Amino acid sequence: MPLNDAGVNRGMDRIASLLAFADRHPRMLVLTGAGCSTEAGIPDYRDANGEWKRVAPMRFQLFVGDTLARQRYWARSMVGWRTMAQARPTTAHRALAGLESAGLVRLLVTQNVDGLHGAAGSNNVVDLHGRIDTVCCLGCGQRSPRLALQQELLRRNPQWAERDALSAPDGDADLEDQDFASLDVPDCPACGGMLKPDVVFFGENVPRDRVVAVRAALAESDALLVAGSSLMVYSGYRFVEDALASGKPVVVVNRGRTRADAVLTLKVELDVGTALTALAESRSVNRA
Repeated sequence: MPLNDAGVNRGMDRIASLLAFADRHPRMLVLTGAGCSTEAGIPDYRDANGEWKRVAPMRFQLFVGDTLARQRYWARSMVGWRTMAQARPTTAHRALAGLESAGLVRLLVTQNVDGLHGAAGSNNVVDLHGRIDTVCCLGCGQRSPRLALQQELLRRNPQWAERDALSAPDGDADLEDQDFASLDVPDCPACGGMLKPDVVFFGENVPRDRVVAVRAALAESDALLVAGSSLMVYSGYRFVEDALASGKPVVVVNRGRTRADAVLTLKVELDVGTALTALAESRSVNRA
């Protein structure tokens, strides 16, 4: 048999295994990661071995404690925001919205901050790490649109408007060797406090109410489906531990190594959009 035919058959076998798993577990909690959004042009953090592709992302303590680091963050964000603002839902996002409509998804929990699950039509979503399209004040807690801050940053720093760089994960850009110290970063218009993207930086804790909501939904689910995540970050991996502790099976759709490989019930190493689309189409046929 030619190699390409064998590859197609192996892919069909993996999809068949996924469909059979879904038939046995019709109410799943879904946890998604960066692999769902790469098709939208948003880079992911890790390679196929689960290792960092670039330097580790911003840490909360550095952001709040170092003025230059904060200026560097917002300078890179000014350039990287273009990619986030233009991103549109992928086949994976649309498939998961279809699976929610078909009743297969008990709750969708995403580690991504791009808001694309909601844009695709998913309604029952927990943004575990927050949303990059919102800015919060660390002083008074007021939230405001990231787009408004972008416009103010460009008004104050017009010399940055035409700068370009390769996109990096979560609205960042690979922008180096610049005079970041000259960047004029606005404070909160309400109280003068420090503005921060409304996301969970490394070094911060996921808000407890989100974790509680996910665990409650997992308790009412038949299984955990992980899509497009290496699970290297504990904030997501904890739900694998929770599922296993309660005797629930875990299936992962992801290319490359994951932190949970040794404990999975099923692993489907295929493009996440392809696999989830096949699953969504099967649910649609079954409902017809």
